[in-house]
Amino acid sequence: MSGLDGRKRVVISNVRPQVEDGRFTARRAIGESVGFSADIIADGHDAVAASVIFRHESDQMWHDVPLAHAGNDHWQATWTPDREGFYEYRFTGWVDHFTTWKKGLLKKFDANQDIAVELRIGADILKEAAGLAPQTDQAAFEQWINALENASDPQEAVDMVVGDDLAEAMSKIRYTDRISVFDQTFRLEIERKKAGFSSWYELFPRSASELPGTHGTFRDVLRLLPKVAKMGFDTLYFPPIHPIGEMKRKGKNNSLVPSATDPGSPWAIGNRLGGHKAVHPELGTIEDFAELVTKAKELGIEVAMDIAYQCAPDHPYVKEHPQWFKWRPDGTVQYAENPPKKYEDILPFDFETQDWQNLWHELKSVIDFWIGHGVNVFRIDNPHTKAFPFWEWIIAEVRKVHPQVIFLAEAFTRPRVMERLAKIGFNQSYTYFTWRNSKWELEQYLYELTKTDQQYYFRPNFWPNTPDILPHHLVEGGENAHIIRFILAATLSSNYGLYGPVYEYGVNTPHPGKEEYTNNEKYEIKHWDWDRYSRTREIITRVNRVRKAYAALQSTWNIHFNETNNDQVISYTKLAPERGESLLVAVNLDHNHTQGAHIKVPLHELGIGYDQPYVVSDMLSGEKYRWQGEYNYVQMNPWEMPAHILKVERLN
Repeated sequence: MSGLDGRKRVVISNVRPQVEDGRFTARRAIGESVGFSADIIADGHDAVAASVIFRHESDQMWHDVPLAHAGNDHWQATWTPDREGFYEYRFTGWVDHFTTWKKGLLKKFDANQDIAVELRIGADILKEAAGLAPQTDQAAFEQWINALENASDPQEAVDMVVGDDLAEAMSKIRYTDRISVFDQTFRLEIERKKAGFSSWYELFPRSASELPGTHGTFRDVLRLLPKVAKMGFDTLYFPPIHPIGEMKRKGKNNSLVPSATDPGSPWAIGNRLGGHKAVHPELGTIEDFAELVTKAKELGIEVAMDIAYQCAPDHPYVKEHPQWFKWRPDGTVQYAENPPKKYEDILPFDFETQDWQNLWHELKSVIDFWIGHGVNVFRIDNPHTKAFPFWEWIIAEVRKVHPQVIFLAEAFTRPRVMERLAKIGFNQSYTYFTWRNSKWELEQYLYELTKTDQQYYFRPNFWPNTPDILPHHLVEGGENAHIIRFILAATLSSNYGLYGPVYEYGVNTPHPGKEEYTNNEKYEIKHWDWDRYSRTREIITRVNRVRKAYAALQSTWNIHFNETNNDQVISYTKLAPERGESLLVAVNLDHNHTQGAHIKVPLHELGIGYDQPYVVSDMLSGEKYRWQGEYNYVQMNPWEMPAHILKVERLN
């Protein structure tokens, strides 16, 4: 019997949130609520009570969040943290003798039985509780105990027992010698708000020049910052800005034979002028970059850098640290391959090198270098092709000193691999949204992301396009499809990004036989007319304005899909109860034709009676409609506005 305590009768199981039995840390961002849940039982018919206790890493005291019974022995609670950092939490449960006694008392009283003895039993329960109550509650406990011991009117005693004041006081009591504690303590990380809510805009700085045929610079990007801010983006992401390899340089459209003027791919990093801690000289200087970062922050924009841990053949690392690369029998270095694709201009690091510790420290120093120049957001290129232990180590080491740093995993690969990267520390992740088209596909994918255990560690960032990916629906659907896919990305997920300005200008000529752009900007400098009007850009600006104004769109986890009688119309609600916000989104998935549908409005979740009229206001068009009842009709013309973002308000 050693190690047992027979007085602890409660059993706790199936606790959430937890990631791989506590092996990894669950995550949320400031402003996002945390849902705790567990299955909790005890023998017999006694009532059970339960709570989650938690504390911030800087606190000594534990805090308590009571769990509420949700039916079928399932208990749950919601808590919204207000501090960043790491928390630890435990699930606790105990037999609630007070509630058990109270239920029995009421049954006997309602049956007109004598309850004198029951009142004395209750007084004894309160005496024990008083010994554990805070000093501020002692006077009240004395009054309650006296009232039960000297009750002359059973009705008055019962009224006191069922009162809120006594219930609240008893809810604070913890019989520490009888509390069951789940046998594991879990960790929760609360990240800064940007980890949970961001709008990314990608552009190539070398294409930012006002003059055709001229290489763009950081100062040219400075001129564009107000335009990016006006569109409503808070993150400006650059492809690699380092010196580009001169050996094995790729030409236009990934040609193996470049011309003398071809600039090469920015992802072929490094040449005689430097590597990952240098900037391409035609872009400007390190000082120019630092000024750009500062000016962007003044406009509410953070600059995100691309970190691609790979080298051009003439990167200084290749000569200085040849042991960090794989060498083939013919004396050449193994370049990157993804058969049938070949990347002769890129050499991958060998993460099985005997010198792996020095390699890891050097790669971490790259991140540290750019943090020192004001960058706190990093998009990591192809992290799934580097060792998992490396990422777990480097992210933890960086964020130990710089918890504000955000890592986005660019990994379009197998689901379990993407999930592992998220578990080991990536704050945001690319997703399969780009290839989810039908209503059924979108609903199923969002269920997987937001209603399964993935919600505790995998934070999606939806991108409708990238420099590498031009999906078929953007080719076939033109401007209308670009608008539809953008609205879906920006309202389904609280984090999204797009590659511009090709997106808002609807550039969509595919490379023959491939799902990518022809005349790809990865391999050539473009000249864009940044002042040209674009309907897509106007709608992007409107939607981003709505996203910033309404907290309901600043979380991914609060989505509820609504029934529609047309598979070409998808609808979902997003709620922010703490702000009193209820938004209903409807999107036409058909980029060619007007589509209408009856939507089943979730009145119960919205707090609206079935016979109560209510008003919906379209945040995109400004129009208002008076609705009543559960089913209401919407119609959307993709050539005008393919979606509604409706604010739902009850009529008093």
